[in-house]
Amino acid sequence: MYLCIVKKDKKIILFDGICNLCNRSVQYIIKRDKKDVFRFTALQSEIGEKLVSERKIDTSKVDSIILIDPGVAYYTKSEAAIEIAKEIGGLWSVFRLFQWVPASIRNIVYDFVARNRYSWYGKKDQCIVPTPEIKAKFL
Repeated sequence: MYLCIVKKDKKIILFDGICNLCNRSVQYIIKRDKKDVFRFTALQSEIGEKLVSERKIDTSKVDSIILIDPGVAYYTKSEAAIEIAKEIGGLWSVFRLFQWVPASIRNIVYDFVARNRYSWYGKKDQCIVPTPEIKAKFL
């Protein structure tokens, strides 16, 4: 199991490695992860595929972001975004209010953005290659 390479206090963000919006979001989170809570891997990576498979997540329905809190739970779509925002803190804590909106409604907006992310933001031919400065944050 790949979680043995990640301490239990680290949360894993699986993201679409070829999506420009997703890659920008990862860079944004890394800059604001002052408590060093997150580790990252692309859904398309061997580790990402293994983590998804272990949890029996259907990537035809969830293909943009998954947050794994080892030993606790995993979150997808808008729920993952809210959980990440909570950890980042600051103004992002406002997103906690969206927890009171039913997930089915939140995910309509989330799915709309996810469906259009390539046409709006573009995509890469291959997954992100982390710089030496942030390489330790990637699995």
